[in-house]
Amino acid sequence: MTVPDESAFGVYIHWPFCLSKCPYCDFNSHVRHAKIDEQRYLRAFAAEIAATASRVPQRTVSTIFFGGGTPSLMQPATVGAILDTIAKHWPVAKDAEVTLEANPTSVEATRFKGYRAVGVNRVSLGVQALDDEALKSLGRTHTAEEALAAVAIARSAFERYSFDLIYARQGQTPQAWAAELKRAIAEAGEHLSLYQLTIEPDTPFHTLHSAGKLAVPDEDSARALYDTTQSVCAAAGLPAYEISNHARPGAECRHNLVYWRAHEYAGIGPGAHGRLDIDGERHATVTERRPEAWLMRVESLGHGVVGDDTLLRSQMADEFLLMGLRLAEGIDPARYERLAGRALDPRRIRILQQEGALELTPGGKLRVTQSGFPVLDAVVADLAA
Repeated sequence: MTVPDESAFGVYIHWPFCLSKCPYCDFNSHVRHAKIDEQRYLRAFAAEIAATASRVPQRTVSTIFFGGGTPSLMQPATVGAILDTIAKHWPVAKDAEVTLEANPTSVEATRFKGYRAVGVNRVSLGVQALDDEALKSLGRTHTAEEALAAVAIARSAFERYSFDLIYARQGQTPQAWAAELKRAIAEAGEHLSLYQLTIEPDTPFHTLHSAGKLAVPDEDSARALYDTTQSVCAAAGLPAYEISNHARPGAECRHNLVYWRAHEYAGIGPGAHGRLDIDGERHATVTERRPEAWLMRVESLGHGVVGDDTLLRSQMADEFLLMGLRLAEGIDPARYERLAGRALDPRRIRILQQEGALELTPGGKLRVTQSGFPVLDAVVADLAA
């Protein structure tokens, strides 16, 4: 896996707009039927980047991530102008990873070369399924054929690309999922994000599920699908480096590692979260979620921040535990002790080891075992208690 870089600093840019809202999605995404004024949003992004850089000026940007929403609805020139603004306020590492999330439709795929020309060097495609019926039920507007055509265009434009799939869908069997996954791996190259479908509150899927009109696999079936995911990917040379992410060694998403390794990152745009180290304290920032309200706030105040909390040592340590144990590499118990001001309880560690949920690596890291990952939340809660 990519070697941890203690000075890693990421910049996350949130583009909040989508053409349609998927029924399973609880992200901060919005549908607008009127044309989006990209130039106005660009000026607001520039202002918020400047305001953030004034708070954390001496940073070298190692990763940039355009998420959403659907950032591939932006013109390449807008993306390029945002990248130029970041470079104006912070030095950007020569080997910086610059990722843009994209929908796998032919219209957006035609922009890929434009994104590459302005500095994007990695794309992440929201494919979600390679089955047309499943795509329809997930509210996706593309077909499997269109998605694979977009993947092929991404492959020609970028050295690095990834795509997402959702499993544990209604009626899905391990056999069908294994076949779909093998087909995906043949197209994926170096990285896949594979998410188990969860029913989130305040989504159309939650309404359907509550009414008994949407069935999802029970616990045993979901576990069988998870185990299939692990075995098929590992056999193909894409082991899980994080609970939902698989990559060939060295091809991990470096920006997401910034989050999971509890490094610093700036959150820019509507509803973006950040973690900034200022005067020896870690600040958890969050911006206004509603795009138009964020825009007006930035235009009047120079930023859209609505929450800026200084984290307690215990909160920092809990976050480090929660995020770090998602990784196959695990966490350094000594770093936890430095953050928390206390060591992890050796008795709890021993019990979890005896239960087969935790293990110590030869290098002294604490990590969740393959059998512990399906009950990760319980493992983290036990350790943090």
